[in-house]
Amino acid sequence: MKHLYSLAHLSAISLPPVDLIEVAARTGYDYVGLRLTRVTDTEPLYPIITSTAAMQATKAALAQTGVRVWDVELARMDPAHTPEMYQPLLDATAELGARHIIAQLPDPDRARAHDRFARLCELAAPLGITVNLEFPWWTDTGNLATATAVLEAAQAPNAGMLVDMLHFVRSRSSLADLAALPRQWFNYAHLCDGPAAMPADLAATLFEARSCRVAPGEGDFGVANILAAMPQDLTYVLEIPNDPVCAEIGFEGWARHILQTAQQHLDTDPATNTTTDTNTRQETTA
Repeated sequence: MKHLYSLAHLSAISLPPVDLIEVAARTGYDYVGLRLTRVTDTEPLYPIITSTAAMQATKAALAQTGVRVWDVELARMDPAHTPEMYQPLLDATAELGARHIIAQLPDPDRARAHDRFARLCELAAPLGITVNLEFPWWTDTGNLATATAVLEAAQAPNAGMLVDMLHFVRSRSSLADLAALPRQWFNYAHLCDGPAAMPADLAATLFEARSCRVAPGEGDFGVANILAAMPQDLTYVLEIPNDPVCAEIGFEGWARHILQTAQQHLDTDPATNTTTDTNTRQETTA
């Protein structure tokens, strides 16, 4: 089958939302993801939540191009951030016509983390928004098992499990455990690839995650095998930042390359009912 694709903002975080939308339209994406909160002090903060003019300009670009917003990020609930602090993010998500937000739980207090995720789901439900839990592998909710415990505790119909290929592989999460999860938990997946070797330290870890990923099929993650353990009709979100290559070919060239590469490796050829992905080294765990 041929999948729908979204261009994650982190793949071109230096592009303001209007420019990102226009690049996505020119390069063939169905959707974009927008990052409307700042994760690090060095990344840009785009004021769609607080600026009516910025919101209207973004909506005008969506209407003009036909690109839609797939998801909005990020509700990052560390000990200092409560679910209620993300109500403006939820409201902006609804206004943009998106149905999904991303949440993270870098909180060592597991009971509090579970409660806060459930509460965020409760706040999102009236707006028709799903809350998709991502598990960056260097955080307190850093693998599939800890994320599964959060969703099991929440028992929220709008709770989702967001599997990012990088975090799944680097946390050595289990393909068998992934395949056993409830199918309704999956709304989409974050796609990227990378080398088999683990980063040397935290600095290298963060550089890889934020600045040096590659397209599916160009690394050793076994992306097709991970996706085979998930529902097959998911939207694929390409979160593939690569600062060195973008400096050479530009964000538009990079967005086109990662989309075409992902389609080549992961979309089924209707004539043969097969994909061209030969990267199948993952077997039982990643």
